[in-house]
Amino acid sequence: MDLIEENIAHNISEIKNDIKNHSIYPDKVKLIAVTKYVGLDTMKEVLKTGTNVFGENRAQLIKDKHDSFIADGINNIEWHFIGNLQKNKVKYIADFITMIHSVNKLSLAQEIDKRAAQNNRTIDVLLEINVAGEESKEGYQYDELLKDIPQLLELKNINIIGLMTMAPNSSDETLVRDVFIKLRAIKEDFNKKYFHGKLTELSMGMTNDYKIALEEGATIIRVGRKIYN
Repeated sequence: MDLIEENIAHNISEIKNDIKNHSIYPDKVKLIAVTKYVGLDTMKEVLKTGTNVFGENRAQLIKDKHDSFIADGINNIEWHFIGNLQKNKVKYIADFITMIHSVNKLSLAQEIDKRAAQNNRTIDVLLEINVAGEESKEGYQYDELLKDIPQLLELKNINIIGLMTMAPNSSDETLVRDVFIKLRAIKEDFNKKYFHGKLTELSMGMTNDYKIALEEGATIIRVGRKIYN
């Protein structure tokens, strides 16, 4: 085992231990290895640890990586799109993407639904909410989402299974925790009013704050830097 492989294995082991120690239901948590800044060789080292869920934020890049792994005979990867997705890029990923975390407007959801239907698929998606109201971040404003829910529920080829958010990049743990608490509360409210319990996923928490997210009910954490350092 070389040094890079050893470091990655060690870091992923640490994260999995953190899941056990901090999550309120560790068996439900999925670790996404964010791979947007790493190449195929490093991703293969991640695969050796048993972690096969990769998150990317650019459509062309995730398609190129997907196609490269398929060409190498590796077809057991879950591909998650975690960044801001432009409507005209959906067509590049609709035939293979496992989950899209960043549905932040009705027109995008409609495009995903259309492309999924063309590929005879139903695509799992999360609704991204800008809980903290930061201008620098993407995501639905809460009131906008409420207006769109009736039309979102009409779409047949997307499966809305949860919510996603990004907390402020802050050392104020109370501020960060409050964002995660609010997202969980929105999920519970939406399940009662609109989704009849079908929202099961909370995608929240990254390298800086995933332990707090786990404590507040995250089922998906998106970790990059911690894996590769």
